[in-house]
Amino acid sequence: MGETAARPLRADAERSVRLILEAAERLLSRDPGASMEQIAAEAGVSRTTIHRRFAHRQALTDALALSAARQLAQAVDDGRPATAPPLVALHRITANVLEVKGAWTYALSLPATPDSEAATLHATMAERCITVLDRARAAGLIDASADLHWLQRVYYALLGETLHGNPADDEADPDALAARVVETFLHGAGVRG
Repeated sequence: MGETAARPLRADAERSVRLILEAAERLLSRDPGASMEQIAAEAGVSRTTIHRRFAHRQALTDALALSAARQLAQAVDDGRPATAPPLVALHRITANVLEVKGAWTYALSLPATPDSEAATLHATMAERCITVLDRARAAGLIDASADLHWLQRVYYALLGETLHGNPADDEADPDALAARVVETFLHGAGVRG
């Protein structure tokens, strides 16, 4: 992938890469067929700058996917999946993930190239999800006989619906949304008693 993977960048180069990636996210979310030149214009950089940083469009989308995956992995890690009390970890991770996924919808929709750093990060995040669910089960928050891999899929579906579900839902606070997701995940729609 161009210079971004080859060696550390100077501060001004890092800033231009960040601007390009943020502009690519905004523009490609609206127009997935946008050209490199349109992305450069959106970022406020020259065509030569974008081509110097990313040799071709695939290099740009790979960098976009990797940047988003890194941010998402950091969001999961910040929730302390292995050390925080399970309910706290589940809530914190959910809020963090909703915030990152909301900001990087296009980038996180890109399939990770097999054996890439992004694919490794996604696999690690899946493992951390199972860790939190296993700890929640051990704490009695989840039934002892529950299939954790099935619950992981349900949790992911709740996250997806929260981000892309009802456009009329005006609740945007990640903590409030996380509380709703965790409550639904742990208790469903059954009668409280």
